[in-house]
Amino acid sequence: MTSRERWTVYPLLFLAIGLAMRPGEESGLEIQTEVLSSAIVRCREILIESDDGTVLLHMGRVVDGGGRIEVKDAAGENTVAIGTRPDEALGKIEFFDSEGRLRTVLDGLDEE
Repeated sequence: MTSRERWTVYPLLFLAIGLAMRPGEESGLEIQTEVLSSAIVRCREILIESDDGTVLLHMGRVVDGGGRIEVKDAAGENTVAIGTRPDEALGKIEFFDSEGRLRTVLDGLDEE
């Protein structure tokens, strides 16, 4: 391979490798690490699961466009849910009992 060919082939090779490794929604790239340290993490949803796959914490958007944080027990039942909707100024905090039934709703600072 001549020097002139190298100047053409190698940049194209690195470009192709870089484009293939670029993360995207359709790429399915998954990073597995024990510790993640970052100044800013930007994502659409966070799920924290136990070893058996039970969701313990779920942070993300809900159907009506607001955000919601759900904290669950070891069985996967809601214990606390904090959520907002676009039409609410302050949002709601919901507390659940051990059977997953809604027990208390705090709306802003007033308890219902």
